[in-house]
Amino acid sequence: MIEGYESCLGRRAIVNRREALDNKKNHKLGMADSWTNGQSFEMSPLSEQSVGESRTLRGGVAKSDITINDPEITVNDPLYAKALVLDDGKTRLAIVTMDAVAIGGICEIPDSFLPRLRKRIEEELHIPGRHVLVNASHTHPPEPILCNEDEQVERTFDAVRRAVDGMTEVTIGSGTGKEDRISMNRNLRMKDGSHWTIRHSNPSPPDDDVVGLGPVDPEIGILRVDRADRVDGPPLAVVYNFACHFLFGDPTGKVTANIPGVASRVLEDYWAGQTMAFFVQGACGDIIDVGFKDFMVPREVETLGQKLGQSTLKAVRAISTATSTLEVLSQTVLFPRRTDSAECIRAKEKERDELVESLRFMTLNFELFQSLHPHGTGGSVSPLAAPYHYLRDTDRMRSDYRSMDELNRTNVARYLENIRTMERLARIQDEIATYQRHQAINAESGESTIEAEIQVLRIADCVLIGAPLEVLTEVSLNVKKASPFAQTFLAAFSNGYMHYGPPVGDYAKGGYEVIECFLAPEWQEVFEQTVGELLSRLEGQKNQ
Repeated sequence: MIEGYESCLGRRAIVNRREALDNKKNHKLGMADSWTNGQSFEMSPLSEQSVGESRTLRGGVAKSDITINDPEITVNDPLYAKALVLDDGKTRLAIVTMDAVAIGGICEIPDSFLPRLRKRIEEELHIPGRHVLVNASHTHPPEPILCNEDEQVERTFDAVRRAVDGMTEVTIGSGTGKEDRISMNRNLRMKDGSHWTIRHSNPSPPDDDVVGLGPVDPEIGILRVDRADRVDGPPLAVVYNFACHFLFGDPTGKVTANIPGVASRVLEDYWAGQTMAFFVQGACGDIIDVGFKDFMVPREVETLGQKLGQSTLKAVRAISTATSTLEVLSQTVLFPRRTDSAECIRAKEKERDELVESLRFMTLNFELFQSLHPHGTGGSVSPLAAPYHYLRDTDRMRSDYRSMDELNRTNVARYLENIRTMERLARIQDEIATYQRHQAINAESGESTIEAEIQVLRIADCVLIGAPLEVLTEVSLNVKKASPFAQTFLAAFSNGYMHYGPPVGDYAKGGYEVIECFLAPEWQEVFEQTVGELLSRLEGQKNQ
């Protein structure tokens, strides 16, 4: 989630939760009418949506500018809603990518956006609502960044409409690339077994307490769409899936599409504007760019974006394409909401109170600390006097200066210890507030579960899994490892937003993603089991 977005949550989350409660009993567009234990299921082959008898594959692309138009807000580079529509004569689907924080849940896109968009697409363009995957890049400029809510729907729909109108015969291929230079896991592994998350909202831990980093998935999942009549020409579209939080793209707060904006320009410029690049955000819940907290150098968004674009380009050029078929499966599941928030808050308050009590007996103030310890690091202090004073003490069989140095060392060490304590207090206060916020979300819902749409698209030999939350790396790697498809890509931030989805083993370790989470640990089993079942069904259909 976003650093410092409490005000965003305050404005949007309450409205969205009320919308969800008001619409709870309404039929949701594209869902199957039958329910079993709170689940719905839909298969993609819909004869009424078929276009002709042939399985000729067609595709179209288009984009709309969704950037805010306000003379008081500076735009570094535009934000887009891009649409790729594919139709094999039996199944029609759309992939929509948006330079936005999330699809509902928080910030500027309301929860009503997705059903409104899907309704228009289904009614006017004859694409089933549940065949439309809408993914947010999770770019993080300060708000506001987007056009108003009605324009968000209108402009995004218009991109899909123009993509449909411009469809031509295409071939498709998929593959993978690798980019391991620009991202890292932000959950530091500590000596005591806990996790400490690198954030701007609170300090990083003492270096000596850190023993390792969490996992990273450097894979770039790629879908190449070529014009059938120009097999040696530039692609019609390149869809690339990569996992990384894109935070603070411009230090002055300008509106920007961040690293994906740069990477997409690299791809589009290479083919002289004849190709449209689609960035699909992956399981970036615990992943940040490597320069996220480097305050001694300027932000390197352009450089990082060029690296991602170049690595994607290298892989795209090696992908061959052919005609293909499409399949879509979608299932609504019930994720359990967590019930331990009050217990977690009490534990954090107890830890906070104990730390506050430990802050007594601090002799030095900041100015005196600086004079005794000018470098502010380590355990030594500057000698109280010139060397000859110590020699004179020795000649006199005294230790006045050495004794004073020892006292100063004790006071400096105590001051540094209290600084570390205050750093921990800043983190704990933020954790308490975050637990309380998600406790309120669950309490206001009045429900023990929350509906989540899991969507799976098979395009050529790859599958794209849509999930409405910030999935962490371990969960994504589990899904990929268990998948019967060699090329399995996870599109987090898709078709809704439910905050973080951490693995069950992280809940006791204290990382930010576990605290910024209203789901119970059992969500992971529901998710992975559902994805596994959907992928098995897709594999069975493909082999028929």
